[in-house]
Amino acid sequence: MIMNIPLVFWLVPFASVCALAMAWYFFKYMMKEDEGTVRMKEIAGYVRIGAMAYLKQQYKVVAVIFIILCLVFAFMAYVLHVQNPWVPFAFLTGGIFSGLCGFFGMKTATYASARTANAVRSSLDRGLRIAFRSGAVMGLVVVGLGLLDIALWFVLLSAFYEGENTALVTITTTMLTFGMGASTQALFARVGGGIYTKAADVGADLVGKVEADIPEDDPRNPATIADNVGDNVGDVAGMGADLYESYCGSILSTAALGATAFALNGDMQLKAVIAPMLIAAVGIFLSLAGIFMVRTKEGATMKDLLHSLSLGTNVSACLIAVATFVILYLLDIENWIGVSFSVISGLAAGVIIGMATEYYTSQGYKPTKSIAKSSETGSATVIIKGIGTGMISTMVPVVTISVAIIASYLCANGFDMSMNSASISKGLYGIGIAAVGMLSTLGITLATDAYGPIADNAGGNAEMSGLDPEVRKRTDALDALGNTTAATGKGFAIGSAALTALALLASYIEEIKINMSRAVAEGEVFIDNVGNVFNPDNAGLLDMINFFQVNLMNPNVLVGVFVGAMAAFMFSGITMGAVGRAAGSMVEEVRRQFREIKGILDGKATPDYDRCIKISTRSALREMILPSVLAIIIPVVVGMVLGVAGVLGLLVGGMSTGFTLAVFMANSGGAWDNAKKMIEEGNFGGKGSPCHKAAVVGDTVGDPFKDTSGPSLNILIKLMSMVSIVMAGLTVAFI
Repeated sequence: MIMNIPLVFWLVPFASVCALAMAWYFFKYMMKEDEGTVRMKEIAGYVRIGAMAYLKQQYKVVAVIFIILCLVFAFMAYVLHVQNPWVPFAFLTGGIFSGLCGFFGMKTATYASARTANAVRSSLDRGLRIAFRSGAVMGLVVVGLGLLDIALWFVLLSAFYEGENTALVTITTTMLTFGMGASTQALFARVGGGIYTKAADVGADLVGKVEADIPEDDPRNPATIADNVGDNVGDVAGMGADLYESYCGSILSTAALGATAFALNGDMQLKAVIAPMLIAAVGIFLSLAGIFMVRTKEGATMKDLLHSLSLGTNVSACLIAVATFVILYLLDIENWIGVSFSVISGLAAGVIIGMATEYYTSQGYKPTKSIAKSSETGSATVIIKGIGTGMISTMVPVVTISVAIIASYLCANGFDMSMNSASISKGLYGIGIAAVGMLSTLGITLATDAYGPIADNAGGNAEMSGLDPEVRKRTDALDALGNTTAATGKGFAIGSAALTALALLASYIEEIKINMSRAVAEGEVFIDNVGNVFNPDNAGLLDMINFFQVNLMNPNVLVGVFVGAMAAFMFSGITMGAVGRAAGSMVEEVRRQFREIKGILDGKATPDYDRCIKISTRSALREMILPSVLAIIIPVVVGMVLGVAGVLGLLVGGMSTGFTLAVFMANSGGAWDNAKKMIEEGNFGGKGSPCHKAAVVGDTVGDPFKDTSGPSLNILIKLMSMVSIVMAGLTVAFI
């Protein structure tokens, strides 16, 4: 089959290499900038060393877990023969590439923050450009490594399975398994990094701002360096790994659906498989065009800064919309106009979710202003108002995703409402390619996200280095913008997770079918509910659903839905509790140092920064294991106890509950944070006022919402799907 791969496919690895080359260019561009004064270099060095030390420890722990899982997969593949023999290797590459994304992104961010602070001393535009292009390194590394990994596996497996009738179905379902490796690594990175950063952040804020009444990022606060380290390991390394698996998952699931939907048409099947890869490849070049458009002017307002970033992202989105029609027309995809509009529906959904997130989290709009005003009556009303705002904010994303699902489904199947197997398969392909559309410009959308922690660290460096107050004012403007863009980036990740998870449901059924066919070939017989022999080789999607009685009257389905909903809340509860325990240890340590090390608050003694870094590191490494392992175990147990119907219920319950809960938590946290920053700008009494202290309490509640539990949920819903697919052979063995 490798000989039949169209020439246009090679645009995919070419685009990935171009992305990595541009990432290197932006990194070198940033490194040429001056890091500033001796003190600025010193502070940046502390953060860099702390971040790298944590990441090395995290990778050691994750490596052990990956080795154990690989041995389990190898046993299932080579001893029990209920697993594809490629799975252990694909799983490893997914995890390694995901980890590399986090490493390169964080390395860039730790070098960029001081350089951004120094650039802001002369120009706001210069600082924005350095921070944004440094963030672009993360975006381009993610899309570059993601597409490279996909291209390499596609070529390898095409060569291996050349000549087989079901080659593309086997290839695409096998490739899905490296998505599990990426998801597993991403979950550890998100949870561990989220616990690290929020433990330090909460400890620094509660004791420093509220009790000691000292400014944010004041060098007298022992937790300050740990807080800055946390921004990098959580919001950069964790986020990079997170969106790597979102990006790969959307492309791989769509390719698998294309292989199934057009299984009876070999030529069209190949085109449907490579179409999402090509859309993503073209998206890289258009993201680069958008990146070069981002700039601003001195004295820019928050809305001006938002417009600068929005211009780049919106132009890229419009260009990819046009390019999609061209790509699918040239490929001569069946119903290419309809499939193109499926992509448009995903793009539109991403833009609308981003706009809604901006409205509910930016301090330029009513919801965040209302939270800031509620601080006049104390911290309790700040918390109540923030929770209420977050709950209301779920409406637009949920409705948007629902409309996108229906629109992409109907456009792709030619508005066929017959609900036959062919119609459903083509409709699901449309949903998958809508997710690809949403993430096609990830190169620039992730740049806007990764930019945030760099700007935040730049502000911290400016404060600790004692730079001119005007510099801190400029970095605060960039930081506030970063809070909004980060929330917007989380909206994209969550929205794409919902679309991808839905597409993965069909991939799961297809994987079950493949494993049943393998079992039949080995002599096993399957009997349906009326006593007839069931042949999976001739079964369509609806036949499989009917065989397993996947309907709301089946108690296994209903129980699975409840378990999925519970999993989302239990996972959030465990991660919130982990942050609380870690933050408690940090609070006690900061209080101890203020009490026992004389002269800290007078600026005559140096705090023990290293002690706080060690507390965050130890807490994160200890607390990240339980929630991550549970996410892997739950689908396996449900599959063994409740069967295929129970697993499908689990995935539906986890997807719907996890999506809504993630949006609520991300938007509440972002709104609380920007409400605090609005007060710090001089509103409602400004820094040190009772309103400010109330807003700080709200912000500390929101910290684990938006940076730990919330963003981890979108990984959870996809990881449970990936685990279900990889463990399909084991589930079939218990039928």
